[in-house]
Parts: sequence; structure tokens; C-alpha cells
Amino acid sequence: MYYQPVRFNLLPEVIKNLLIINGIFYFATFSFRNTFGLDLNEILGLYLPGSPHFKPYQLVTHMFMHGNFGHIFFNMFALWMFGTSIENYWGGQRFLVYYFFTGLGAAALHLGVNYWEMLQLESILRSAGFDNTDLAMVRSGQVDPGLAIGVSRDVIQQYYLKFNVPTVGASGAVFGVLLAFGMMFPNQYIFIYFLFPIKAKYFVMIYGALELINGLSSDPSSNIAHFAHLGGMLFGYILIKYWQNKTDPDYY
Repeated sequence: MYYQPVRFNLLPEVIKNLLIINGIFYFATFSFRNTFGLDLNEILGLYLPGSPHFKPYQLVTHMFMHGNFGHIFFNMFALWMFGTSIENYWGGQRFLVYYFFTGLGAAALHLGVNYWEMLQLESILRSAGFDNTDLAMVRSGQVDPGLAIGVSRDVIQQYYLKFNVPTVGASGAVFGVLLAFGMMFPNQYIFIYFLFPIKAKYFVMIYGALELINGLSSDPSSNIAHFAHLGGMLFGYILIKYWQNKTDPDYY
């Protein structure tokens, strides 16, 4: 049964613990790197299945890893800013389910798009004469200079990066939270740069459209997982609609 909180909590329990856990992982990254020479982003970040670095637990752990201070700050600020109203409205248990569902959905779409892009790159390499042994050499970073004949070195580099660069961050789940805010409080005003008001429903639509445009542009130099963001929003929409159909129409 849905329970409407009797008061608004500025730092609800689930969000508070998510902020703490993300902070612990962030500072542990520096500690392990400086003390033990271990990069937790490389261990706990998410790799493409088929990569020698991939482990199933990375589907969850990558959501608590961040590349730099700006990355974690803006993710956690957005989680608190938009998630506080959602957790107060839904309650902690439902919010936690939603958070991880959208995070896993974001990872699924991101991996699916990455796998498709990897297949396109592999097709180019095979057309240039690369066999399975050659492809294994590229994935491991041991490229014979002679292999580059007939194919762009940029293609080789992109193929290598698909298997060897991890994805980190809570952005997928945070975008799911943003989508929920836009659906639960569509007419709530958001102030861009604290100056320009825009209703939440329009803000979410515009942001989603920009992510789709940027994702389709397929800029190899970009290190932003646009389809992970879209995946968080897509799976968030699916789950909210599922809950709407299972509950009283007046629930939302």
C-alpha cells in the first residue's frame, strides 16, 4: 500500500545512504590508487561482455564509481535535488527499487548500443583482412603495425577502446530519477542556472531530446554515455507506467 509521508524530509533515508556510499567509493578510489596502486574504476567499472575485464558484479558496482569530482558532484546534486521529492512521495522502498531498476536498464541499453557499434567496427576490420587472431591482438592492444594497412588506425583504436575502457557513474539512474520528477511533478518549475524557470515536463523532454541527438551523433571522442542516460529514462518510464496500471488511478 502506498504511504504518503506526513512531512517533507530534506534528506530522506535512501538518498542519504546513496550519497554516503557513492562518497565512500569515490574517496576509496584515491586511497586504493595511492596505497596499493589499484584503480577501482578499472575493477568495478562496467566493461562490454566479451572483454577479458568484464565481471557480472560490474552491472551494479559501476553505478557507485565516478571519474572525477565534477562527475560525482553533479550526479549526487541532481540525485538529491530531484530524488528528494520522489522519495518523499513514494517512500524509500519504492524509490530504491526504481533507482536500481533504472540503473540496470541504463546499463543494458548502453551495453546493447556498444555491442552493436563494436560489431560494425569488427565488420570493417574483417573486410580489411583481419582474422580472429588479429582481432584478439587488437583487443589486447598488441597491434602489429602491418595490420593497419587498408584500415583506418582510428577504427582500430575505437575497437580496442570498446573492450578496454570501463563505464562508470550513477548517471543512468539519476536520469531515471529526473524522468520520474518530470512525470510526478510535471508543472513544478526548475530554474536553469537559478535564473530561468521552466516546467519540469518540458525540461525533461528537452534534455531527453538532446541526449538522443548527441547519442546518434556517435562522436568517438565523447566520453559521455548518452544511451545510458536515455536507458535510465526509458526504463523509468516503463516502470512508472507499470506501477500506474497496477494501482489506483488516483495514485499519481
